[in-house]
Amino acid sequence: MLYFLVIKEMSRGHTDVSTAYWKCGKKAVALNSPLIMGIVNVTPDSFHAASRVSAEEAVERALRMADDGADILDVGGESTRPGAEPVSADEELRRVIPVIEGLRRAGRDLLISVDTRHTAVAREAFAAGADIVNDVSGCEPDAGMWEFVAASGAGYVLMHARGNPQTMDGLTDYGGDAVEAVLAALADCADRLVALGADRRQILFDPGLGFAKTSADSLRLLAAVPRLTALGPTLIAASRKRFLGALTGHPEAAGRGAASVAAALCAVAGGAVAVRVHDVRETADALKVLVAVRKEGPHV
Repeated sequence: MLYFLVIKEMSRGHTDVSTAYWKCGKKAVALNSPLIMGIVNVTPDSFHAASRVSAEEAVERALRMADDGADILDVGGESTRPGAEPVSADEELRRVIPVIEGLRRAGRDLLISVDTRHTAVAREAFAAGADIVNDVSGCEPDAGMWEFVAASGAGYVLMHARGNPQTMDGLTDYGGDAVEAVLAALADCADRLVALGADRRQILFDPGLGFAKTSADSLRLLAAVPRLTALGPTLIAASRKRFLGALTGHPEAAGRGAASVAAALCAVAGGAVAVRVHDVRETADALKVLVAVRKEGPHV
């Protein structure tokens, strides 16, 4: 199979063919400049009310995100907020496939991710043009998910989680150091995935902030990004999550925008190669500053 390197002259830094890369199907994505994954929700019950849109609106919003600096568009059809009701694979497909197809019809060089727990959705999304599976079930994959990832070569975000949206808030006791527990679980999962035939270069690691984590442990994991990157390339998804609200005193997601940008900066400063965000333009602007300061000295 032939692969090509996705090379972009991005304002946040120049990519070149000598860099490490993330294998995403037939594409190889350079990892020497921070990647922004824009959140494209197609759900009526997203925890962030402003992101609840129709399929048509989702395509328009996603294209604006790309214009604003998103390198990856992450399309999701099931809310995974704590307590959210599960969505069938058929309903999830009804929501996400029109968006993926609409983005591909736009004729632009886009990297598309599908945010799903369901193998059937991952398969259909990949067939419709997705490059990446952002698997929120993480270490408890749906039957056949890892086999599909290995066989397809899809980019894969391996996220740490316990239980499901209905049960995860009761599964936050790690019997000690949550950071060590998450590191060990992700390492084990990656080994098992590779044993099924996957290439390690397909994997980005996500510690799953807020998924079966207390606010304190989510903050500790954000601080532990340098340790997480020892596993491999790391993605951090902190945008508008509860632990930021607990920290800043904003009970509603709508009030957590500034904290979310700050968390993204902390993640990249710690070595994360990608951040998953609602606020693409603001994050892109902040990362421009971070990259510019880094060029002047190694202290950030």
